[in-house]
Amino acid sequence: MTAPARRRGRQLTVQGWLNVVLAVMGVLVLAGAFAGAILMNRTDVVSRELIEKIQPSRVAAYRMQAALRDQETAVRGFAIAADEQFLEPYYEGQQTEREAADEIRALVGDHSNLIADLDAVQRATDEWRATYAEPFIQSVRPGVPRVADNTLIQRGKEEFDNIRALFHVQNVDLAAARTAGIKELDRVQGWRDRVLAGIIVTFFVTALVLAILARSALVRPLSALAASCRRITEGHFDERIVARGPRDVRSMATDVEDMRQRIIDELESSRAAQEQLDEQTIELRRSNAELEQFAYVASHDLQEPLRKVASFCQLLEKRYGDKLDERGAEYIKYAVDGAKRMQVLINDLLTFSRVGRLSAAHTDVDLGEALDAALSNLETSIEESGAEIVRPSEPLPQVSGDATLLAMLWQNLVGNAVKFRKPDTAPRIVIECERGTDDRDGQWLLTVSDNGIGIAEEFSQKVFVIFQRLHGRDAYSGTGIGLALCKKIVEYHGGTIWIDNSYTEGTRFRMTLPVAVHEQPEVVLEGAHP
Repeated sequence: MTAPARRRGRQLTVQGWLNVVLAVMGVLVLAGAFAGAILMNRTDVVSRELIEKIQPSRVAAYRMQAALRDQETAVRGFAIAADEQFLEPYYEGQQTEREAADEIRALVGDHSNLIADLDAVQRATDEWRATYAEPFIQSVRPGVPRVADNTLIQRGKEEFDNIRALFHVQNVDLAAARTAGIKELDRVQGWRDRVLAGIIVTFFVTALVLAILARSALVRPLSALAASCRRITEGHFDERIVARGPRDVRSMATDVEDMRQRIIDELESSRAAQEQLDEQTIELRRSNAELEQFAYVASHDLQEPLRKVASFCQLLEKRYGDKLDERGAEYIKYAVDGAKRMQVLINDLLTFSRVGRLSAAHTDVDLGEALDAALSNLETSIEESGAEIVRPSEPLPQVSGDATLLAMLWQNLVGNAVKFRKPDTAPRIVIECERGTDDRDGQWLLTVSDNGIGIAEEFSQKVFVIFQRLHGRDAYSGTGIGLALCKKIVEYHGGTIWIDNSYTEGTRFRMTLPVAVHEQPEVVLEGAHP
């Protein structure tokens, strides 16, 4: 293949190559089909010539010859017996002769040699009847046998022998015509068989060309591309992908090369980001270590001065209370209250910071037992408020998590329901649990509803933010960390928590917790046996 031809070949796609090969195959098949159709038509023509013309002509020739023999025999019999009954085959033979001659002339009209043979036989026959048969019949009187005239008989015999010779020529020519037809039929069938074999060979050659084309134009380039991709997946990212094969395969290889280059660029960026992340991780670890140190200081060193401030302020009030005026006593009260609230805030902050950081071990926790622990801690406030706790009829399920954190979750939710109650109304707190459905399949849906003062819809997200308070400290005590702590505990366990704004009789918290692995239903495939 020349260089321009190779360049033109590279411009073709795989589909283009297939179209070229299929077009060539189609042209060859159509040419073969056309030649086969011509040969089949020729076969039919020759077969009809043999079956419908030559062979019936031979039969008619034999019938005509037999009729002429019957005429000759009838003349001789009539001469011997002088009985006109012997002339019946003569006249019947003439009729048969004419019919056979007409049939032969109609069948082989396009064969001049056979028509010439027929004309020669008819001329000789007419001459025989005119010079011998008719005069001979006229010379015989009925009932009076004729004395043999050897000269006339000899002349009639010679003329009929000439007719017999013409019979032989006619039969030979008819046989030759039949032989020629058979040879023509054999020749045409041979060409037909060769054309059919050529079509079959064309199919096999085309299939071979398609296989070679698929291997060279598709399989090899794609195999090379796949091998390059495998080496890249093994970590050899610097290996360049070379585009080979038809245009579309080269285009795909170019796209893969662009993707490899993009991956390398992203990998470099990722490595740089990883290095930066490692540095940030080191910094975060250092910051966490400092946070741990701060937590230690907050839990010990900071609270100790606060306790001293509160203690000495109380001693001042006790020892010098009668010497202080009303405003001095009020100042001391503010100082003590501020110190105590600072201690509570520090403890709540420590608790909030420890969620998910120090309690990393998960075990199977019975939510019912966690609720019992929370209610035990809230026993005093529940009794003082006269709160009614309505638990589910079915036992609460087990979840995987931290028992202390889950008890703290119940304690904050129930404690808030008791604290934010309506004046002169005993709190009623309803706890419900059900299995999640649809998008919450595989989770427990827990509900805590109360008949308290409720939360306005516009604050339904704000209450979960740390230090966010909706009421003053004079109305309701607290640090604003409780619901933020609940949200952090639920999310730490893989769930979500939100406020159901459709509930208008108070506040309703909804939260999800994942079902423990051993409680999830086993999926059994159809037809499988446990």
